[in-house]
Amino acid sequence: MTSAPPSPFLFLSRRSLLLGSAAVVLAACTPDGLDVGLLDDEFYTAAYGPRPEEEFPLPALDVAKTADRRLLRQVVRYETSEKPGTVVVDPANHYLYLVHENNYAMRYGVGVGKAGMAWSGRAYIAGKRRWPSWRPPAEMIERRPELQRYGPEGMAGGPDNPLGARALYLFEGDVDTLYRIHGTPEPDSIGKSVSSGCIRMWNQDVIDLYERVGKYTPIIVLGPQVDGEASA
Repeated sequence: MTSAPPSPFLFLSRRSLLLGSAAVVLAACTPDGLDVGLLDDEFYTAAYGPRPEEEFPLPALDVAKTADRRLLRQVVRYETSEKPGTVVVDPANHYLYLVHENNYAMRYGVGVGKAGMAWSGRAYIAGKRRWPSWRPPAEMIERRPELQRYGPEGMAGGPDNPLGARALYLFEGDVDTLYRIHGTPEPDSIGKSVSSGCIRMWNQDVIDLYERVGKYTPIIVLGPQVDGEASA
């Protein structure tokens, strides 16, 4: 039997959000002290700032160029019966939610590839990797034979790797769903539906999520919307 993952909002309940080496104090707007909705530019400059401590140092994300600010990391009202700590992926609306207590959630904007729309259901995080390697799927190699050069080991982790800075691997029981939540070297793809990949996040966001969730965290990937509601 596996133990439940630690609360992903442990430090948020102390009214601070750790951003690398900086701590930004939040105003008490929810019952347990979380700010709801978009925060100020100073917060996001820190949240999406450079990560020089990474194995492959990350540049800052230019938040000012983010036309759709709904995609920025924020706490939102989220009515759900799922337990706190559960991750809910909504591919149709380009959101990922990390469920919190009292009908709130941390919401992240995501980009969705064809594989990200092909599977839905309940799974769990079976593995987490920093700067993961990437193995091109067979159908992609068929379209782009030059990708065969990566061989069985795949493309090594790094700034140009399609999986970005972190990857979460989803399983159903002992079966790999081949579904991934991962970073991306293409920040402009967030909020869009693209030709390849599963669920991609800005590298700063996938690092944030990676630190909040543990192995065996339950994941729900919603399916197509039916009568205004997404099916699980």
